[in-house]
Amino acid sequence: MKTFTTSIDINASPERVWSIMGDVERWHEWTPSITSIQKMDAGPLTVGSSATVRQPKLPPAKWRVTQLDPQRGFTWISTGPGLLVTGRHIIERTSSGSRVTLAVEYSGALGPLLAWFTGSLNDRYIALEAAGLKRRSEDAGVRPSA
Repeated sequence: MKTFTTSIDINASPERVWSIMGDVERWHEWTPSITSIQKMDAGPLTVGSSATVRQPKLPPAKWRVTQLDPQRGFTWISTGPGLLVTGRHIIERTSSGSRVTLAVEYSGALGPLLAWFTGSLNDRYIALEAAGLKRRSEDAGVRPSA
C-alpha cells in the first residue's frame, strides 16, 4: 500500500471549506489537476454517490463515495482489476479556521506498481488541489454554490 498525502491550513471556517470541497462538479474551477467531474446523481454528495473524474495525463476514473460527514469531509474509492484507490478529503476545525488533509492511497495487487508509475504526478496534483482549495476558500469574493 502506498499513500500520497498533504495537509494545509486554511483561513476559513470548515463550513466554508466544505461548501467548496463538497461541490465536486466545480473543482475544475479552482484546481488545474481536474479537467472535469461529472456526478452520476443529482443533489449533494451522499454515501453511494458516484462520479467520473477526468484529470490531465490520466484516463477517466469512476469514483464512489463510501464515507461522508458533512462539514468534515468524505472518502471515495475507484477500483479496477487488482487495484483499489482511496481518496480522503478531511476538514478539521482550528483556532484560525480549518486544516484540510488530502490523501490518495493505492492498494491491491497492482496498487504499488501504479503508485510508483504515477508518483510524481500524484504529488503534484494533490499539492495543486490543496493550494487551489485554500485560495478558493479564502477568497471572500467567490461565493460557494448552494
